[in-house]
Amino acid sequence: MRPVHTALAVLVAALWGVNFVVIEIGLGHFPPLLLSALRFLAAALPAVFLVGPPKVAWKWIVSVGLALGVAKFGLLFTGMAAGMPAGLSSLVLQVQAVFTALFAALALGERPGRIRAAGMAVALGGIVSAAVDTGASGPLPAFALVVAAAACWGVSNVLTRKAAPPDALNFMVWVCTVPVLPLAALSLLLEGPERDLAALRGLDWTGLGVIAYVAWISTVLGFGAWGYLLRRYPASAVAPFSLLVPAFGMSSAALFLNEPISPLRWTAALLLVAGVALTSLGPTKPSPARATRTTVEPSPAGV
Repeated sequence: MRPVHTALAVLVAALWGVNFVVIEIGLGHFPPLLLSALRFLAAALPAVFLVGPPKVAWKWIVSVGLALGVAKFGLLFTGMAAGMPAGLSSLVLQVQAVFTALFAALALGERPGRIRAAGMAVALGGIVSAAVDTGASGPLPAFALVVAAAACWGVSNVLTRKAAPPDALNFMVWVCTVPVLPLAALSLLLEGPERDLAALRGLDWTGLGVIAYVAWISTVLGFGAWGYLLRRYPASAVAPFSLLVPAFGMSSAALFLNEPISPLRWTAALLLVAGVALTSLGPTKPSPARATRTTVEPSPAGV
């Protein structure tokens, strides 16, 4: 990759890592489901007029929107609001690569080779270490919600691969239109209209900045830049940069939120990053029925 594109890939990973800190700040201003709904509303409304009509069937946009937008982000934001630290969330969420490999094996017939299988085992060791660390410093139910969010992300990755969108940014913008109403309805039902109205009435510049960052910087700019890189270079050259996301997430959480990084958390980080690297970059054995099909680029690891 050219140096300028390498710098762009690192910048996107940094933006996605810092995004966890911004989400944590935002959860001090909004209920989690409402914040997620506002994020997608802000990302979708102006952008749909810029990217043109959708380029894949609506069934894929709706299915990915529900799995990624409603399930994954709803669980992630709720888990962080329940006490899951921002830095640890950025790390644990990367286990989505393992879930993606497992679901792809079941749904797409992609059999993991030995390297990928070893990567799954290593990543599982990282999850166990992270769970032990969370049990010593925070609520395990919140940890479970973030792991469930990673599983939902794995589902959305497989759906995205089946959709095979020719334009990643166009696809992501239209996906952002789907979760707005379901998340808003869930927020009214579970978080209550009084709490939602209080958050909206108390909207200040910090709250607006949070929405702008998670919607336009993390989602539109981040996915747009990542899609640009994937169009210019092989996925195998771009995907490894996503492993920098938890590094930026944990370091920015330690810097801005004073989150401690215990030795056990460092162990979990090393195991998870190594396991995800092996799982993401290891060879896959396609089923005979799919051996002649074109491989679809993996979804980026942004939040």
